[in-house]
Amino acid sequence: MSQLENFPITELSVGLTKTYSKTLTEKDVILFAVCSGDFNPVHLDKAYAATTPFGEPIAHGMWTGALISAAIATQLPGPGSVYRGQTLTFKHPVKIGDTVTVTLKVSEIKERVKIVTLECEAHNQDGKLIAKGIAEVIAPTEKQVIATPVLPEINIK
Repeated sequence: MSQLENFPITELSVGLTKTYSKTLTEKDVILFAVCSGDFNPVHLDKAYAATTPFGEPIAHGMWTGALISAAIATQLPGPGSVYRGQTLTFKHPVKIGDTVTVTLKVSEIKERVKIVTLECEAHNQDGKLIAKGIAEVIAPTEKQVIATPVLPEINIK
């Protein structure tokens, strides 16, 4: 069984960098639409998306934002962190089959108030910048090592 390990505030340093990657599937797009209520046809309707400048369905922009959240929760600072805020600019679309890698880099630590500022970038498998921004996170104060939860399989009909 895999485990998740955090970086409490005392273990963080400016420049510390971690990554998180995920490949977008059609199922991800559908599940994100269900969870968010965003049914824009550019994400879900192949015929409609073909008439757009993208030529095919694209991910919801906030799917990339959700990957940043996942990177914070699982990589840096990891379990026990609290996501306080985010600026985010989208640069290019994510298409089904793209692998997005989020890179988080510690740029500032306010140890007294346990606030960490993270530079966030997301690139696709070709190295193209997808999104970038700055996150503010409350870092955990204690070391945690937890089992990675096993999520149920969700079937779409």
